[in-house]
Amino acid sequence: MNLQSKRRWDRETFWVVVLATSASIAAFLIYFRNGELLLFGDAVAHINIARRVFDSRTPGLLQLGTVWLPLPHVLMIPFLLSDRLWVTGVGGSLPSMVAYVLGVVGIFRLVRGTVDSVAGGLNASLAAGFAAAIYGLNPNLLYLQSTAMTESLYLALFIWAVVHFCEFIRQRGEDAWNPETLRSLWKCGLCLFAACLVRYDGWFLAVFIAGVVMFLALRTRNLGSLRAALVFGVIAGAAPVIWFAYNAAVYGNAMEFANGPYSARAIEKKTAVPGFPSHPGTGNLAVAGLYFVKAGEFSVAEGNWQRVWLLVAFAGSLLLVFRDRRNAALLVLWIPLPFYMLSVAYGGVPIFTPAWWPFSFYNIRYGVQLLPALVVFLVLATYYSVLFVSARSGRAIIGLLAAALVITSYIGVWRAQPGAFREAWVNSRTRLQLERALAEQLRGLPARTTLLMYLGEHVGALQDAGIPLTRTINEGNHRVWKQPFDPTGLWEQSLTDPAKHADFVVAFEGDPVWQAVHNRDLPTVAILGVNGQRTAVIFRTR
Repeated sequence: MNLQSKRRWDRETFWVVVLATSASIAAFLIYFRNGELLLFGDAVAHINIARRVFDSRTPGLLQLGTVWLPLPHVLMIPFLLSDRLWVTGVGGSLPSMVAYVLGVVGIFRLVRGTVDSVAGGLNASLAAGFAAAIYGLNPNLLYLQSTAMTESLYLALFIWAVVHFCEFIRQRGEDAWNPETLRSLWKCGLCLFAACLVRYDGWFLAVFIAGVVMFLALRTRNLGSLRAALVFGVIAGAAPVIWFAYNAAVYGNAMEFANGPYSARAIEKKTAVPGFPSHPGTGNLAVAGLYFVKAGEFSVAEGNWQRVWLLVAFAGSLLLVFRDRRNAALLVLWIPLPFYMLSVAYGGVPIFTPAWWPFSFYNIRYGVQLLPALVVFLVLATYYSVLFVSARSGRAIIGLLAAALVITSYIGVWRAQPGAFREAWVNSRTRLQLERALAEQLRGLPARTTLLMYLGEHVGALQDAGIPLTRTINEGNHRVWKQPFDPTGLWEQSLTDPAKHADFVVAFEGDPVWQAVHNRDLPTVAILGVNGQRTAVIFRTR
């Protein structure tokens, strides 16, 4: 890339950052004004996992837990030091918003680099700008980046890993890898390392890319390339190794995150009905794949437009393979498909869509992992189609048809409400109703009182009430390496003798606190019942 191209790149990238930041802030302000940042129960949980690292009777990094990977929570901590940013949820949104902007820039660079390697000039800039606009204006992504959910952060790291991987593939030599090639390789490795600390999707991605890099190194028959591939594998695979070691050291089980009591598999077993599959796709890779693809279609369109997107993206993938094999590394954008096929079929991960049984919303947001592939290959299908047509008017028509597909699809999504937003709203209504009622009761308790409460399901009530977690005794207040329980832990001692440690008890029917106190004849302060939620009871201990 010459100096003039680099300057143009810098100027174009600057404006992409400006426009993406504007879209991010605008979407955030709309959802913030409507009080919709904390609809996802997982968003509330992410925020409070990060908060309890310093706001706890037993603070420390062990409060990060085991099932969810730690990087999103670590990034939130500086913002959650502010009580205001904690109560409103804004502290959890800020890292997602920054990641969203980085993801938009990554899509721009990915497509521009691909087209630039073929034609360059204005064509590359237009194609990249079109791709960045489709990705950045996606209604589902705009909602998710306004929340504390991890999708925005993972997608940014995923996209940049692919950016650097593609640059590595284009720059590599057949006999040896030069310094520029290695710089791209190291950057890809660092992105994979971070992605592996955000979502388990990153583990699958890292294994695949590391395998390709090792294969290419072996083909060069060059010791330096082979050594570089091994170092890359160590960088990309370090995060999973660290996580295994952490689980083994702290919980005595290296697979605690996968088979422990809070894992997806354990939750599936608790909710399973004997004789029936736990969810569609259980043990069936084909059905699992169909449900994930359908979720991906809901991320970009409604109704029949969904099929058009998938067909065009598939056509773009085929055109890439047959016309431009130098950029075939872009096909790694489809890697979420096999990962979620395996996760749904054998990992206890359900996906429900309103189009198919059970006609509901659950984890439909996972479909946004296909957004980079759908965007990039739609743009490439448009670009390759334009190359087939010599007449300027024909090229203009193809471009307008592609733009019309995107605009029409996104209008349909906004009219129906983004699938990720609908999932959050449908599944939060009764939970929020109970938590708001409970928060109102908790605000009326005497100041500085201590609460014994299981935070696994309704920590949002404390967040809503602005009650610091240090005023609670909860399941995190014990030595987690003492399994299955810690006999001298504050949590266990408080369950045994609530009056000795807490002023009030907040129990939800069936939870550990309820089981410990409901037969103790403690004075009842309030009973809160909401349809679809377990009854909450506040007891006074002294």
